Amino acid sequence: MKIAGETVLLTGATGGVGRVLAERLAAARADLIVSGRDTDALRDLADRLGARPVPADLADQDDVARLAERCAGAGILVANAALPASGDLLEYTPGQIDRALAVNLGSAVLLARLLAPRMAEAGRGHLAFVGSMSGKAAIPYSSLYTAAKFGLRGFSHALRLDLREAGVGVSLVQPGLVREAGMFARTGAPVPRGTRTVTPDQVAAAVLRAVERNRAEVNIAPARLRLLCALAVQFPSAAAWIQRRGPADDAGRLIVEAQRGSR
Repeated sequence: MKIAGETVLLTGATGGVGRVLAERLAAARADLIVSGRDTDALRDLADRLGARPVPADLADQDDVARLAERCAGAGILVANAALPASGDLLEYTPGQIDRALAVNLGSAVLLARLLAPRMAEAGRGHLAFVGSMSGKAAIPYSSLYTAAKFGLRGFSHALRLDLREAGVGVSLVQPGLVREAGMFARTGAPVPRGTRTVTPDQVAAAVLRAVERNRAEVNIAPARLRLLCALAVQFPSAAAWIQRRGPADDAGRLIVEAQRGSR
């Protein structure tokens, strides 16, 4: 689907990846709507790119519904918003669990439900979800985050089947660990030893490519991680054994420390 001239709703627009995505979409001549919780940062980004800002808290279903209503004419949704949700599940309160699942999975599902009918009626449109390689393989201390990303992957692929005949495309883009963005960039915590990373620009380019070519799934990660994740889908026990002999445990612990520093 061509992006130029289309109304595009981008969530999570003020984050590291989100900002690059917004710049890429604006450069592709989209009629861009940017959304996020930080009203001031959102307004500054929108002014710089000539986009329309629509603030929303995606943990609030009513706010999600209002966002969808204000962006009802969007022909493309890029659901990029996410919360860090790694760490020991036993340290989370029920409220924190609800919020993490609402933002990382529920908001994407609800926005798709509210925006897709008009796309289907028009016989065109695209829903793009930014997930994570954690949607294919788990690492230590990631149970809550992984649950959302596994769910997003299944939802995306099933919805693609459901909307195919209506002419609406559905894509999932799954990056590995992203440098220069997210909790490691915010806190200055070290990237896990031995871990290769990807850039926000690589992720943004993959999202635009997925929309334009109607790709079902695009994985943006080093070859070793892609191979390990492919193995984990079929043989989770074997993948866990390999992780125990590599840097995965260190990665999990460093992610926990980075997230604590970002709260």
